[in-house]
Amino acid sequence: MPPPEFPLITEPAELEPRLGEPGLLVVDMCKSSTYLQYHIPGAVHLDYGDIVASRNPVNGLLPNPTLLERLFSRIGIGPDTRVVAYDDEGGGHAARLIWTLDVLGHPAASLLNGGLFAWANEGHPLETGQVTPRAAQFHAQFDPEPLADAEFILQRLNQPELALVDARSPAEYSGERRYSARGGHIPGAVNWDWVNLMDQHRNLRLRPAAELRQALAGFGVRPEQTVVAYCQTHHRSSLMYLALRSLGYPRVKGYPGSWSDWGNRSDTPIAAE
Repeated sequence: MPPPEFPLITEPAELEPRLGEPGLLVVDMCKSSTYLQYHIPGAVHLDYGDIVASRNPVNGLLPNPTLLERLFSRIGIGPDTRVVAYDDEGGGHAARLIWTLDVLGHPAASLLNGGLFAWANEGHPLETGQVTPRAAQFHAQFDPEPLADAEFILQRLNQPELALVDARSPAEYSGERRYSARGGHIPGAVNWDWVNLMDQHRNLRLRPAAELRQALAGFGVRPEQTVVAYCQTHHRSSLMYLALRSLGYPRVKGYPGSWSDWGNRSDTPIAAE
């Protein structure tokens, strides 16, 4: 039985009437304290820290797939489960979950547009307390297509078919602010701060598709390119990855570890401006 159909970017008004539908799992990636106070009815909670790994000084890596299999099985993701994920910080945590599911061969996942902000501020129902997940059996089928690493980028640097989108702040991009041994950005990368994806007047939804496409065109990022999104750890850039996917870009990748990997290596070129 195929998972229930939802658009990649799902609106609160689309989700509410389908709560409790067989095969649907709503995953809350808000702060634990927020989840206990109020969450979408039936949503199970997942801590962001459980879906990322660290190897000092590199953070935001992909955990061992076996560990992720156990985690996703525990919270109720099976082969026929449609996941709708949300958070309370603009979509980065939820988007990282969706990217992780893409890498593990489970593309049946959607982002709740605007997350908890849109849901609560627009009068949709909330509940309190803890929801006990119903365990399922998750089987990872590793898909390398959504994944980029330093070697992948180094082999394609300065080639026109590669586009690099840096989702950090301008100060991080320029090297003025540094959270790794070296500051700056990957040569050739354009800087599109992830906060500019969010519409502050529409409860932190993604900005309208036409505005996002216009911005990408202004940066020279084209659909026929392979686009790699990165930030400091592939948290902010997970939302960039998902925004690009939602616009129909066919070859989009995320870089786990991101600048915490690239900026802490000695064999990677950097640019600063």
